[in-house]
Amino acid sequence: MIEANPSDTMRDLGIIQSGATILTRPATPFDLPAEADTARAIVDDLRSAMDRVQRVHPFAKGMGIAAPQIGVGRRAAVVQPPGDNTEPIILLNPRIVAHSDDEDEQYEGCLSFFDVRGIVPRPLSLTIETTTLTGALTTTEYRNGLARLIHHELDHLDGILYTARMRPDLKPIPLSEYRHTGRAWSYQQ
Repeated sequence: MIEANPSDTMRDLGIIQSGATILTRPATPFDLPAEADTARAIVDDLRSAMDRVQRVHPFAKGMGIAAPQIGVGRRAAVVQPPGDNTEPIILLNPRIVAHSDDEDEQYEGCLSFFDVRGIVPRPLSLTIETTTLTGALTTTEYRNGLARLIHHELDHLDGILYTARMRPDLKPIPLSEYRHTGRAWSYQQ
């Protein structure tokens, strides 16, 4: 029996793979609260996709998924922080309103091309504005690994894959060469 490669597994779980046009287009914002039912349904679909993926792969660093990755060109994402008892973060119409100048570089993976990992620079903190289903704006600051996860998903909503953020002298490495599976990102306090 031939074992499927990781990207084939993600495709089989309903995750859109690299090369699909939807992954390169900015997602359309919601008109909230008028589109609350649509937004709620898309978030439910994202959570369902996340559950399917988590059944076949553990995520020590947490994970996220953006609507374009399930074939929906709307500005919604869900991020599951690391840890067993953490609530997912729902991002509707998210936008960065501030970020730190301090960055670090860590390996990242992507459900849309899960066969490789790449070293990506990201700000150590982000302040994100999102819209609630009722149309209210909320602002939250995220740090370190959570900022990295959220920035990765916001990039998806802007039609950007992490490879576009890598330094030009670096290329993604095959999963077989990646040695950080099962370990959280490391940050200095």
